Amino acid sequence: MVPNHMGIDSRWVIEHPDWFLALPDPPYPGYRFDGPDLSNDGRVEIKIEDHYYDRTDAAVVFRRVDRGSGETRYIYHGNDGTSLPWNDTAQLDYLKAEVREGVIQTILHVARQFPVIRFDAAMTLARRHIQRLWFPEPGHGGAIPSRAEHALTRAEFDAAMPREFWREVVDRVAAEAPGTLLLAEAFWLMEGYFVRTLGMHRVYNSAFMNMLRDEENANYRSVIKNTLEFDPEVLKRYVNFMSNPDERTAVEQFGKGDKYFGVCTLMATLPGLPMFGHGQIEGLGEKYGMEFRRPLQQESEDEWLIARHEREITPLLQRRALFAEAREFLLYDFFTDQGHVNEDVFVHSNRLGDERGLVVVNNRYASTRGWVRLSCAYAGRGPDGHTHLRRRTLGEAFGLSSDPARLVAFRDARTGLEHLHRARDVVERGLRIELDAYQCFVFLDWREIDADPERPWFALCDRLAGRGVPDLADALAALEREPVHAALQQLLDPEVIARWSTGDDEGVTVAGVRIAALREQVERFAASPAGRRAGLVPLPAVDSSFDSAVASRLIAARALPERGLEVGPTLAVLPLGEATASPVAWGGVLAWIALEALGQAGDATASDAAALRLFDRLGLREGIAHAMERLGAEDEEPWRMAARIRTGFAHPDAAPGPADGADEAGWLRDPDAAWAAGAHEHEGARYLVREHYERLLWWLALPTLLGAVEPGDPTPARVATAIAGRLATAERGGWRLETLLAIDPRPLPA
Repeated sequence: MVPNHMGIDSRWVIEHPDWFLALPDPPYPGYRFDGPDLSNDGRVEIKIEDHYYDRTDAAVVFRRVDRGSGETRYIYHGNDGTSLPWNDTAQLDYLKAEVREGVIQTILHVARQFPVIRFDAAMTLARRHIQRLWFPEPGHGGAIPSRAEHALTRAEFDAAMPREFWREVVDRVAAEAPGTLLLAEAFWLMEGYFVRTLGMHRVYNSAFMNMLRDEENANYRSVIKNTLEFDPEVLKRYVNFMSNPDERTAVEQFGKGDKYFGVCTLMATLPGLPMFGHGQIEGLGEKYGMEFRRPLQQESEDEWLIARHEREITPLLQRRALFAEAREFLLYDFFTDQGHVNEDVFVHSNRLGDERGLVVVNNRYASTRGWVRLSCAYAGRGPDGHTHLRRRTLGEAFGLSSDPARLVAFRDARTGLEHLHRARDVVERGLRIELDAYQCFVFLDWREIDADPERPWFALCDRLAGRGVPDLADALAALEREPVHAALQQLLDPEVIARWSTGDDEGVTVAGVRIAALREQVERFAASPAGRRAGLVPLPAVDSSFDSAVASRLIAARALPERGLEVGPTLAVLPLGEATASPVAWGGVLAWIALEALGQAGDATASDAAALRLFDRLGLREGIAHAMERLGAEDEEPWRMAARIRTGFAHPDAAPGPADGADEAGWLRDPDAAWAAGAHEHEGARYLVREHYERLLWWLALPTLLGAVEPGDPTPARVATAIAGRLATAERGGWRLETLLAIDPRPLPA
């Protein structure tokens, strides 16, 4: 609703011309009104000043002529004194009581039909601005041309308008249309006055947009601090925005990068009402307004910007209940290591029951680091019932324990990373945070963790030193498995691989010793609380047969290049064809031999299943992949090698060999197997990559090839024939995974 002015051809201009600010004569003799009659009512003639049409002037008045009486009035256009008058409007005279009552009755009429009313340009109807614009005090030039000669003293003005119009509106609506929410568009830093003194339920907070855009961060922090010291509840009555119909678009003011998303994060997490402008999320750059029926520019939505909103901002809006209230809201000072407050960093917290959130935003193109501990002052009611200024620490705000046997964990909503700290450190020292330019954090899902003698939470906390990880439980499990992974890395050390693979007899011994050391660490882990939680059972006591079996495999594997197979370089998953095969190929084989031996020791009758359990429950995928990287594997190949090793133990029957069932490809339903074979989607179908599929088939043949130790054994040649047959089958099916699996109607893996 627009209460400040009416349209120039509105009913009130026709029927109540005395309700408008008007003159009997033009304020300037050069004004001419010879243009078209804009009235749709035969009782009056309405013309705007001629120079409007050739854009050489914008007159402050238009002419209204009563056709019956001939009375002529020059009525002022609406005007806020900041730019040109609004030439399609007529300014109401708020010094007249009947005008104020007429507008209030209209507001009440609207309130009985709508639960929310937004008042346009509400600040122009504050008493101080009505006088400043239209009845300036004597000696003041006034904000609007020609109004200085209509000056009123303060006493004269107060006698004509003794009470704030908006105060009366709020009181009348509360009494006659209760339940109506009143929202004021009030600029000129009048936000606080409108909610504190005038009682408006919500008010536009233009300071948010202007100060954060211009990085007047200290000034805006002062706005928040002053509000907190007066009454924190006022904060939730602000409407924060980054653009509106009267302003430049958000993308023009804030861009599309980290600065925009930092300010947008503040908007989504401060108490009050976040308001997104038209086209803001889509990244549209054209300024919009009520005068446009349709866009003038052809713009396309920025899909990247929309996706980032959905990833970073939407989850925060879905948790507005945590951020919207002001009862538990606190603003903090961010102290640098030098002991100074960095005013460019906004830190605030809020709480709703057990939900807690801490927001940190750096609104400056500069990195910084420091501590968050003590809040700024806020008005709070004390035990005596009186209001006092109080401060709280972060630990007090979140109810954290100072027990040295407890930790506190939380998650950054922006990155998804979880963080772990000693609760006592956060209570006593605060939280240390490092920020890059325009970086921000939103720490949610706070929880306390008790010390557990069976779980090394404190060791993990010290290891992370504040660094975030995707999942704390996984990081803890990785820490518990670390001795096993260290033994695996020592086994797959490049020097060990080189000595064993190049025919050094002592290299076989070294590799065997390292496999034995790996087994020892697996035994220790299996016997530990972590191993029991992982579902492992202790391995039986080691005997000489274990070392003998390992040595036999190591010797057989070293003879693989002598099998006489012609295998191209793209099949470098096995050391076939030449003695100088890739270290990655030798490393994969050595990892397989070690796991096979451990599986045999754990369950000789089902060694593949036992090895698969160890692979999964010891988290060896990552360890093997990292070892492959050290051996020179690049891009996705380290992870494909790990996937091949797991696939071999998961599907031993899939190995190509002399009695090959080339059409049986159901094992490719396994996501690991499918990915290792290069499965990917294209135009709604899933395809294999020949190179990856061929490598996987050769890998699956490893146990068969290791068993062919006699000279002249035809097994390797039969394996090559079987693989060629499978490749031919896949090629006939256009390398479509669905075609290979047509004999098995079960659904494909995701």
